[in-house]
Amino acid sequence: MDIRDAIALIKHPPVIAGAQTVWADLGCGSGLFTYALANLLETGSTIYAWDKTFPSLSGQPNPQHVTIQPGQLDFLKDDLPVSGLDGILMANSLHYVSGKPAFIDKVSAHLQGDGVFLIVEYETTKANPWVPYPVPFHALKALFHKAGFRSAVKLNERPSLYGSGHMYAAMFRRIFV
Repeated sequence: MDIRDAIALIKHPPVIAGAQTVWADLGCGSGLFTYALANLLETGSTIYAWDKTFPSLSGQPNPQHVTIQPGQLDFLKDDLPVSGLDGILMANSLHYVSGKPAFIDKVSAHLQGDGVFLIVEYETTKANPWVPYPVPFHALKALFHKAGFRSAVKLNERPSLYGSGHMYAAMFRRIFV
């Protein structure tokens, strides 16, 4: 997947906030989706790009000049060092979490009241060494609903390069009445 494909997968008007925002990318890897998100945010925004080992972010385009702060953090064990986030991105990383309900509750405490989760995952129920705890969209929607996120939108999907099925991107938001 290249940067254009990653942008197309996560692109959706609610991601484009129209103001400076602060995000965390949990399990950022090489930063492909970090930079895809950076292409969608407003100039002056910040993304904390964390991974289990200090990330070696690839030099992808960053036309909005979003500040990307790399750091080492094991999101399964460590507490997030920031709060008041506008969004949390987890691209191909939530499938490493076995206790998803407790994890979502713990991490969502670092979001602002109207903060969002942006998730990229595989539409499968079959575990493998690279996707040990898969979560198809219908199951993820139920998990986030239980955690108080009333809005669930499947943004886009694309064929997976690894086996059958698709990758999907979804956004979850609390709705306050």
